[in-house]
Amino acid sequence: MSNINEFTGLPKPWTIKTSKTHNQEYYYNPETQESTWNIPTGSDESKLNAYLSKGLNKPSKVRASHLLVKHKDVRRPSSWKEQTITRTREEAIEILKKYQDQINRGESTLGDLAYDNSDCSSHSKKGDLGFFGRGEMQPSFEKAAFDLQVGEVSDIVESNSGVHLIERTG
Repeated sequence: MSNINEFTGLPKPWTIKTSKTHNQEYYYNPETQESTWNIPTGSDESKLNAYLSKGLNKPSKVRASHLLVKHKDVRRPSSWKEQTITRTREEAIEILKKYQDQINRGESTLGDLAYDNSDCSSHSKKGDLGFFGRGEMQPSFEKAAFDLQVGEVSDIVESNSGVHLIERTG
């Protein structure tokens, strides 16, 4: 079984992550919780540069679940729960903020909240959308999903479908 460090040229246990703030790669050591913009000592820089130049650190597909709250101004203002959605964008955001708070406090999971509350038909699968590649989702949704680390939940994301919380699951 091969280890990712064989391909990246990074010494164990260093990994490459992408900063959401700067949209730039940085290096992270999960054992020491150290992060740095600089290449870690002991790296094979030629392997690392080859790895980064090929885009191998960027997944071609991700798996995500989401919780969608629609409002009256979306492209299809109806759902399995409501034939006609009349709430405003601001009301939808406030509803989603309450769900976000429950997740952040550990009171519920995104999947459990999506099952009962999401306006997407994926609610019956706890919001699971399966794997998808680039160009398959609305741009704001895609960017947020690909920017997340596995297990991480996004902040509120707006799309033509409504407002979402997205959890990358794979």
